[in-house]
Amino acid sequence: MVELDYARLRATPVAADPFPHVVVPDFVPPASLDAVLADLPPLGKRGSFPVDAVRLGPHAAALMQAMEGPMLRGAIEALFGLDLHDAPTMVTLRGWTSDRDGRIHCDSLAKRVTVLLYLNRQTDAWGRQEGCLRLLRGAGDLEDFAVEVPPVNGTLLVFPNGPATWHGHRAFVGPRYSVQLNYMTTDEKARSELRRHRISAFVKRLTRAA
Repeated sequence: MVELDYARLRATPVAADPFPHVVVPDFVPPASLDAVLADLPPLGKRGSFPVDAVRLGPHAAALMQAMEGPMLRGAIEALFGLDLHDAPTMVTLRGWTSDRDGRIHCDSLAKRVTVLLYLNRQTDAWGRQEGCLRLLRGAGDLEDFAVEVPPVNGTLLVFPNGPATWHGHRAFVGPRYSVQLNYMTTDEKARSELRRHRISAFVKRLTRAA
């Protein structure tokens, strides 16, 4: 139902600066991206939502299923020389960015690998570098970046996590859809993270209904 460009992913060399990563533009080809965007729910609050906590149309649901599938896992294993066959997965969806987002950070080391898939159209804001993820050389300066990834057009970003995988972005407020897939260290770590996101999503629903 959704075509993904695994061949382009497998053919993309791993970049080393500022840490090992791959960036794959158009991993979701245009026709599939059109269908997925039409199937995404409106998310007017910041935060990460477990995919089973939101209403997805069939194409968006198929994308989430593919993100956890064996083809993507195998391609990432081959590119980075990893063994992920028993790594539990966690998939969340973000749809809104506030001025509280984008601060420089490293992901939790409970997440062995971070995979980000961007589901937005090109806009003037991305051209001004607002909300474009930067892979940083250190923790102290958002301008000291090696790579900047516009969050558009089905672009895929993959990197194994580590103590120096610093990233962040300039302030942006508004719709900014991304899927985050993580290969976790243990099932308990994955369950703990998902519980936290589900509680947050529940609270957001209650607040919206009030």
